[in-house]
Amino acid sequence: MKHLGKRAVLTATACATAVLTAPAFGGDFDGVEIQAKLIGGQQYEGLYARIAEWEAESGATVDIISKKSHFELDKEIKSDMAAGTTGWCVGSNHSSFAAQYPGLYTDLMPLISEGVVDEFVQANIAASKIDGELVMLPRAQFDVSALYYQKSLYEDEATKAAYKEKTGNDLTPPDTWDEFKEQAIFFTDAPNFYGTQYAGKDEAIVGRFYELVIAEGGQLFNEDWSPAFNSDAGKSALSWFVELYEAGAVPPGTTSYLWDDLGQGFASGTIGLNLDWPGWAGFFNDPESSKAAGNVGVKVQPQGSAGIRTGWSGHHGFSVTSDCENKEAAASLVEFLTNSESQTMESAGGPLPTRTAVWETVVETAKDDPYRAEVLSAFQEAATHAFPAPQTPYWSEATNLIYPELQAAILGDKTIDEALETASEAVDEMMQENGVY
Repeated sequence: MKHLGKRAVLTATACATAVLTAPAFGGDFDGVEIQAKLIGGQQYEGLYARIAEWEAESGATVDIISKKSHFELDKEIKSDMAAGTTGWCVGSNHSSFAAQYPGLYTDLMPLISEGVVDEFVQANIAASKIDGELVMLPRAQFDVSALYYQKSLYEDEATKAAYKEKTGNDLTPPDTWDEFKEQAIFFTDAPNFYGTQYAGKDEAIVGRFYELVIAEGGQLFNEDWSPAFNSDAGKSALSWFVELYEAGAVPPGTTSYLWDDLGQGFASGTIGLNLDWPGWAGFFNDPESSKAAGNVGVKVQPQGSAGIRTGWSGHHGFSVTSDCENKEAAASLVEFLTNSESQTMESAGGPLPTRTAVWETVVETAKDDPYRAEVLSAFQEAATHAFPAPQTPYWSEATNLIYPELQAAILGDKTIDEALETASEAVDEMMQENGVY
């Protein structure tokens, strides 16, 4: 399976020549082996292919000993911390996860080239620090979701007329979550075509629920970190998931879906509306990987009844463990994987860069590419509505308590009220047991 098509790769190569050369990843590391635990997925393979270039220049070798989703990687890393087996060197990290790894990762500031930090968007650098230490360097993976949709759904005159007759409204890409739900149900022709889909387990569904709660005017937590989602806003947010599932407007397996499932689903051409991350933009419009290619529209994410757009966000990065035997070599690899050339290459496929110069280059090169320009415009607007995952070390633990209850409501095993009450009580108990309040 391919990450980027030939056209996208050529675009990335061309773009890279337009970016200022990043500081050399110096150091003679002949014979050094760096073990790495990295996030897996098609959209990341293009970057990992560059590791061979670093190996050739540095003399070191990289052994990727684990490649999993962030959710599975998180479980593995916490198991390593408990067992004291954290001698591997480089790990994928994320601003949503970083607070959960106290002591695991070293401060990168003494290990990276002078001036490197100044080349990044400083908001991303600030979010990469824990207790004042730079625990990761951001990659070109600033994440906030926008709405991908199949343009042909909005161009067919018979479809537009049928929608107008059924709802009394004109058929245009949705701007609110109510419109999104209504259109998803209207477009569905199961089992051949579904109006939409959503990630249905782990942090993925809790994150979507979180941002819908915000869009409905609520909060996931109070200021003291007690749960606040068992509210009218929480009930409205959960009902969105439940009603789409009950209407058959999402694939029946959606409660087991994570991000790769959603990406493959929309690329299959069988999904009409898809809230997703910028990293999939190139994949979705590449005819070698996507049946939706040439038919993809992108716009800012919908807003809820409170007039607030969803915007749960964060960014990916790479970290070096405190127990790594050769931190200098590991930091050299991290610096290479986040340099201008790496970020330009990744950005060609859709991800949003975290280096200022790369942003400028990507915007400039997109002028002659209508799809890329549309993607950048949509995600630049989406980023203005961004807000981080709750900055608590117990975020992951809280999501593990919340998501089974959301699933129970979606599947009809519990009412919405029952599910939210149970989840709220569980999170409250967990926070109190950990001495949060």
